[in-house]
Amino acid sequence: QATGFASFADCFIDFSPGTMAEEKPKPSLPAEYVVPKVWEYKDQGGTFGGTNRPYAGAWGEDKPLEKGEHKIQLYSMGTPNGVKVTILLEELVEAFPDFEYDAWLIPINGVQFTSGFNAVNPNSKIPAMLDYSDPAKPVRVFESGSILLYLCDQFDKEGKFFPREYPARAECQNWLMWQMGSAPFIGGGFGHFYHYAPLKIEYAIDRYAMETKRLVDVLDKHLGDGNKQYVCGDQYTIADMAIWPWIGWLVDGKIYGEAAEFLQVKEYKNVCAWSKRVGERPGVKRGVMVNRPFGDKSQQLHNRHARSDFETKTQDKLEAAAA
Repeated sequence: QATGFASFADCFIDFSPGTMAEEKPKPSLPAEYVVPKVWEYKDQGGTFGGTNRPYAGAWGEDKPLEKGEHKIQLYSMGTPNGVKVTILLEELVEAFPDFEYDAWLIPINGVQFTSGFNAVNPNSKIPAMLDYSDPAKPVRVFESGSILLYLCDQFDKEGKFFPREYPARAECQNWLMWQMGSAPFIGGGFGHFYHYAPLKIEYAIDRYAMETKRLVDVLDKHLGDGNKQYVCGDQYTIADMAIWPWIGWLVDGKIYGEAAEFLQVKEYKNVCAWSKRVGERPGVKRGVMVNRPFGDKSQQLHNRHARSDFETKTQDKLEAAAA
């Protein structure tokens, strides 16, 4: 089919005003910064700048991962991406009496670059998981969305959290992938430049604030269309579990400092009602505690190995016992 372009690559030429003529130099921030011909690594500063590198691999300690007694071994931290998985795991525990798992805290301060973790996830990002259902052939699963799909395929045969039939299954997948594609704009874009970056850049904050508000509005209008209780209608699914730690926490004021006020998120009435509904589930309340190393110590369960751990192994109880 004719496109009017000489080649496919030509479709991506920047034809915006000013690019066809000699472009004027753009201002830099900081003002003295000049973009080099070849980029070179240096510590970027900020909250996570010291743990990032421009190369892959296990550059941290040569250390194997710990292993518990259950088939499922999760290695994670209670960030939005980590919480997606621990919510599903706790929902599975509640729905199926024989299901259990171990969860190990992996702080994202460099521990994710140890040899053991990198062997499970070569991208060195939490969460990562090993399934020892067949001890001779353990299955590694990384990326939060992949873990959600895997757990449902293996352990939710009834389709309680991931519908088995189409079109409901496709709709759930649509919203799960929407979240996976949206998270970088909310976290790596808005969250980083508004809250974590070592300097405030108006253009970056405005760019990602606009996109974050647009994404929240997408969800708000979707929930309002037909007065949906959950993202996929009346059924609570892994789509809700994936979206809630990002957008739910945002509208509840639990991430990125004063971001909720800055973005005026309370105007999204459908999202706020949905977030409250999801957050009240017992599985969600337990899931947010698992692998959590910050906040109220009574809500921190660094490592989880049994259902009773929520009553006996939270950080406040462990510290009191050790005192």
